Amino acid sequence: MAEVVRVYGHSTYKDVYVVELEDGSTRLATRNLVVGKRVYDEWLFKFNDVEYREWNAYRSKLAAALLKGIKELAITSGSKVLYLGAGSGTTASHVSDIVGLEGRVYAVEFAPRVMRELLSVAESRKNLIPILADARFPQRYRYLVGYSDVIYADVAQPDQASLVLLNAKHFLKEGGYLYLAIKARSIDVTKEPDEVYRREIDTLKKGYFDILDVIHLDPFDKDHAMVYARYVK
Repeated sequence: MAEVVRVYGHSTYKDVYVVELEDGSTRLATRNLVVGKRVYDEWLFKFNDVEYREWNAYRSKLAAALLKGIKELAITSGSKVLYLGAGSGTTASHVSDIVGLEGRVYAVEFAPRVMRELLSVAESRKNLIPILADARFPQRYRYLVGYSDVIYADVAQPDQASLVLLNAKHFLKEGGYLYLAIKARSIDVTKEPDEVYRREIDTLKKGYFDILDVIHLDPFDKDHAMVYARYVK
């Protein structure tokens, strides 16, 4: 890896950084909340005594959405984020970096094997609360999750938008925001991705979401789109 030339704040997204390297290339990054620790073999960059973590768009759909120019990043320092489908914690760890110790990331994951990896990440990240649960039944973790500013959903379910609506009713503040990573092939392999996206977006609209932006994630994630929306109930 080439030497770091400079690090500067992203021109559009607060608390996201651009690392400029000696070879002229750049990397998206977040400021590392847990200095010295990697989560998924990402690069660590040190500049002016501050450590940053590479945010790999091929490993994180949110990073891909930022590189593709999604309108805004509503997740900021101090945000309370309900993360549905947190997996092993790759993207959740970057969200943890952004919200900082004043924020919270309620990370819901259904698979016990993956949860073990998420628990390992959460051990050193005190703002990351791992929850082993099925996101289709939000009432089962109501006692763990407070009202949230943002829902981030990345779930491989055929009813992704409906699942989001259930959780929004329980946890999302009025005027709160949603990032929904739509996996077209997880919903219906017989239909074209654009048709699946439209159907899921229509479901969100009926559930009081105002659609602010839709970004296709190719080439980082094939047949995926990121929907950015605001809860206007």
